[in-house]
Amino acid sequence: MIKKIFYTHNNIGDNMNYFTIFLRSSFFYILIAVLYRLMGKREVGELSIMDLVVSIFIAQIASIGIENYDKSIFYSLVPISVLVTLQIISSILELKSDKFRKVIDGNISIIINKGIIDLEEMEKQRYNLEDLLVELRSKGIKSIEEVDYAILETNGKLSIFKVSDDKTRTYPLPVIVDGVIQEDTLIQIGKSTKWLKNELEKDNMQIDDIFYAFYKNNNLFLIKKDNI
Repeated sequence: MIKKIFYTHNNIGDNMNYFTIFLRSSFFYILIAVLYRLMGKREVGELSIMDLVVSIFIAQIASIGIENYDKSIFYSLVPISVLVTLQIISSILELKSDKFRKVIDGNISIIINKGIIDLEEMEKQRYNLEDLLVELRSKGIKSIEEVDYAILETNGKLSIFKVSDDKTRTYPLPVIVDGVIQEDTLIQIGKSTKWLKNELEKDNMQIDDIFYAFYKNNNLFLIKKDNI
């Protein structure tokens, strides 16, 4: 009789534990969904390195909070709240500061430029030839000769422009992004900062007045900040 009582007690305890785990799992599911909406998260393939790190940390902390059901849920809520706050602050700083954005996310890298593979840039990015060929095959490209430009984005995705996409082989290249001169683009198109400033002065404009400017077909196209 005593054994039966203990068995019943343990069974009730197990049921309570399962119910607690269920409640915590549901809570963290809803919480993380809300937090990701708050942080303005994108698709997994578009996450930056910092986004990915924060995501992994949040998932790990949430799993610990679910498993350790005998401890207060605040042991998980506090570090998750800190991570979310830091990520929101980081996102705001990235919007305000181009230098901060480059430190966190890095720069884009041109892997193939006008049909020529930049081996030095590939080595710099630790991006080997097999990686490149895999990406090309995944996009239905049989040979490197079909590619005019291949750009490694800051999120690790490879953007590809085929030779057949534009017979003139002229793509809009950003020279100013949110008031910041893109030095790499100027070098690529054979222009200087002085040339860019002279072009703007013709229209009585300064670098800080420009939200976005791109170069195509030997022409400079501008979008002013007051037009946004």
